[in-house]
Amino acid sequence: MKQANRLLYFLALVKFIAPFLLQNGIYEPHRDEMLYVAEGNHLAWGFMEVPPMLSLLAWTTHLFNYNIFWLKFWPSFFGALTMIVSGKIVLSLGGRTFAIFLIFLSFLLGAFLRMQFLFQPNFLEIFFWTAIVYAVIRFIQTDHVSWLYILGIACGLGMLSKYSVIFYIVSILVGLVLSKQRRIFKNKHLYFAIIIALVLFLPNFIWQYQHHFPVAFHMNKLQQTQLQYISPSSFLIDQLIMNFPVIFIWLTGLYALLFVSSLKDYRFVGFAYFAVIGILLLGHGKNYYAMGAYPVLLAFGSFQLEQITKNRSTFIRAVLIGIPLVMGYYLIPIALPIMEPTKLAAFYEKRAIKKMGVLNWEDGKAHPLPQDFADMLGWEEMASKSAKAYHSLNDLEKKSTLVYCDNYGEAGALNYYAKKYQLPETYSDNASFLYWMPDSLHFDNIVLVTDDVHEMEHDFLKNFKEVVLFDSITTSLSRERGSLILLLKGMNEQMRQDFKLKIQKAKKETSPVQ
Repeated sequence: MKQANRLLYFLALVKFIAPFLLQNGIYEPHRDEMLYVAEGNHLAWGFMEVPPMLSLLAWTTHLFNYNIFWLKFWPSFFGALTMIVSGKIVLSLGGRTFAIFLIFLSFLLGAFLRMQFLFQPNFLEIFFWTAIVYAVIRFIQTDHVSWLYILGIACGLGMLSKYSVIFYIVSILVGLVLSKQRRIFKNKHLYFAIIIALVLFLPNFIWQYQHHFPVAFHMNKLQQTQLQYISPSSFLIDQLIMNFPVIFIWLTGLYALLFVSSLKDYRFVGFAYFAVIGILLLGHGKNYYAMGAYPVLLAFGSFQLEQITKNRSTFIRAVLIGIPLVMGYYLIPIALPIMEPTKLAAFYEKRAIKKMGVLNWEDGKAHPLPQDFADMLGWEEMASKSAKAYHSLNDLEKKSTLVYCDNYGEAGALNYYAKKYQLPETYSDNASFLYWMPDSLHFDNIVLVTDDVHEMEHDFLKNFKEVVLFDSITTSLSRERGSLILLLKGMNEQMRQDFKLKIQKAKKETSPVQ
């Protein structure tokens, strides 16, 4: 047991370090990462997109001058922590070193590699889903009520990390009701734990109430623009593809949970998996919304495979290790951008990666790079060129100049690089940046960054004395390639009023129940 425990911590350290070594240094933070970093500058109990937990972690990056290591530290740290919790499940079942090594391969060679290196709420969600089910498993094994309180804390902190944690909480409850473990509902400490969870989540709920539940606006917009186009068949197929190198491990785990008599005490976990998949199918959830359900399946699968091969030839175990290693070797360039963009695009073309669908963007079309990778390019070019436009103004003009972006990625990038290029705070009416827009701003000039290539054709430009197409983004394979940087000088009063009304309307639209 001690040897397996030491191996678990050592491999978790390897899992933490590996993404830093694999990702090519040419890639910048992802557009979503820079939104969440910006939220760290505006600490609050909630945001339009997410609860507050991620912003607290983002705040730490400001202590280190936006050092990208610290931006990536947190997802890598929680990724390693999730692996440790999964390994602890294995050890609690009586698993040993072989099972621990299978767990390690599961976290290193599948979709977790990318999701636990991007500073997005998914890495927190996956961790708390795993912590929630681990707490229930340990309570069943030990009957110690302390695990129920750990469950309550995990649920509360999980809800402060990502709202979809509620899907797994509900699914676990469904699984418990359907299994013999329903006896847990007779334990009064469960309800004290629920109170703890609600108290932890209460500040965010109050924030949502005070801001008229902007999460409803965000989810409605997401449903209209993205979720409604997700078909049940593609969602289910993706469940097989995301962790394809270790598919035999989690499928073994699911089978064992449902049909192996020695694991019947944990059957609720299998029921919970089907419950959460059902919930996400009904809600047209994205494929990765279910990723938090897999660490526990991988833990049980690793344990069961170790039991099956215990008294057999080491050749079988070598095959079980070799399969994910070989598959993972070919899939790692899809999980992380390990080559510079043009070489990576050529690699995808040579390997016919397009057939797998991983190069499809939100527009439904295949592109040279995955959308996530294209969202990691061109930002510093955008910031430097926007800074040149801003610094082309004299000191008096700068005092009455607004730096404004059409979307949160652009605004996040300019704020991320603001110190380096001496830019003032950049504003936008997109995503949570809308909350940080002052109700009244007096300015005569605008440095405008837009992804609308037809921006120069719009009528509102007539409200400026001078309009200059200052530059554009040229970074190859960047999603923002072609975005424009405009310098607009001498705004008239009509435009000033129109802009004020635009912001007021946007803020009102984010309060659907007002």
